[in-house]
Amino acid sequence: MEMYDNENTVQKSFNTDFLSEELLQAQWAEFVELKKIITELYHKKNEPITILDIGIGNARIPKHLSAIAEIWNMISRYDGTDNAMPCIEISKKVIADSGIADKVNVYFFEAANLNNWDKQYDLVITTWFTAGNFYPNDFPFETYASSKQKIDVTKNEKFEKIFSNAYNLLKPGGEVVIGACYIDNESTRKKQELFYTKAGMIVITDKQDSFTATKEGFWSQRFTKEKMYSYLNFVKPEKITFTPLDTYDFAMQVRIKK
Repeated sequence: MEMYDNENTVQKSFNTDFLSEELLQAQWAEFVELKKIITELYHKKNEPITILDIGIGNARIPKHLSAIAEIWNMISRYDGTDNAMPCIEISKKVIADSGIADKVNVYFFEAANLNNWDKQYDLVITTWFTAGNFYPNDFPFETYASSKQKIDVTKNEKFEKIFSNAYNLLKPGGEVVIGACYIDNESTRKKQELFYTKAGMIVITDKQDSFTATKEGFWSQRFTKEKMYSYLNFVKPEKITFTPLDTYDFAMQVRIKK
């Protein structure tokens, strides 16, 4: 079962009253950085840009971008994908209510199949920790804690496949932006565990894991710069930049330039 197949879980994950301050502030920090990137690409191209949003969720990003005319006018087309039907339904309603259906389209689509996508973009994004949700297909959520076996995520084939395919969708001079990403350290791990515990879930990982997972099927990976370089081996390291989203090593944004 995918993490966001359950409508109640989806609603709770988008409820700002339920989210911790670290998560709320990471949302806005990555949004501010995203506006800078959109503006930079717009001025470099000297015309409105196209965007693909992998894991559009509740359409938070296009909703807020469209509320700022100066930024929204820099975008010619905004496509979003999600592999959870509750997210598709929520995002379509938000888009309709925001009056932006003329520019925004949403597709029920599995990100692992981006090699079959037939459009190109100036900017491909994932936001708010989506990149950390790409877990191995055979991960044993029900038995992981009791098995005492540890999963080696030195390689993450799903992550690598999704973002190499996303990179291939870029127009010349385009960028893939991954953000926010949890930074792998003890403090962040504890914050993740606290969030899931407050949500009534059972955490099945411990401090030896570089990801936090729950028995209910949630997975959220933490990253180091070294691991990102390894996963993004299809592009030269000098094309990758990291932007901290806070001052306490909780989250970062990753830019990958074509």
